[in-house]
Amino acid sequence: MAFAQQWRWSFGANDGMGAGMETVKDTGRNAVVLLSGGLDSMVAAGLAREAGYTVYALTVDYNQRHRRELDSARHIAAHLGAKRHVILPLDLRQFGGSALTDDIAVPKSGVGDDIPVTYVPARNLVFLSLTLAWAEALGALDIFIGVNALDYSGYPDCRPEFIAGFADLANLATKTGDAYAKQGGGHHFAIHAPLQFMGKAEIVREAARLGLDPGMSWSCYDPQPNGSACGLCDSCRLRQAGFAEAGMSDPTVYAA
Repeated sequence: MAFAQQWRWSFGANDGMGAGMETVKDTGRNAVVLLSGGLDSMVAAGLAREAGYTVYALTVDYNQRHRRELDSARHIAAHLGAKRHVILPLDLRQFGGSALTDDIAVPKSGVGDDIPVTYVPARNLVFLSLTLAWAEALGALDIFIGVNALDYSGYPDCRPEFIAGFADLANLATKTGDAYAKQGGGHHFAIHAPLQFMGKAEIVREAARLGLDPGMSWSCYDPQPNGSACGLCDSCRLRQAGFAEAGMSDPTVYAA
């Protein structure tokens, strides 16, 4: 079933949690997509394109351990025909505090109940703020992000409450949102999180439906010296489980 005909999670001004469901229609408008280079962001970008949006892709080079994903983001943006792809440098190693931005070992024991050390402090808040800034500069009202709150590591900035809260913030903190408030309605920013309640197997199947080669994407947090994925970090485990459940082959080469 085409994306434009499916119910997806999006949030705009004054949307409650129960009222956040909407049908995203073929609009012909611009959308800014936060594109990390991972499987989820690839599918989110593919869904934005399928819905008729002209895609502007934003990738943040935050000096992350898994810099291999930047190459994937370039490949995906080109494949999807992004109108423009910005790779924005923002060195979060200056802050540290995460196994992805500091000299902290990436956990390999499996997905646990606690928020792991691969959490990057306020990452999606910072990245969505940058995405919002570009969207407002472009005059775009739609932002896509590939967060997921089912098969994930428990990061608080992937939860639907965060996405809904950021949508409210976007419409409070911008000139565009201010104009919307003064008009008492009309167009306003919408944060689309189409994968919010999809399991990893569903996301894998969605990539196949969209005709997207999962080999373009990169998931591993701890790439090995030979270029393979570690196979043991949370992100590798979730990806492998998703492909296994979907009954599809994962083209990623794993070290373990």
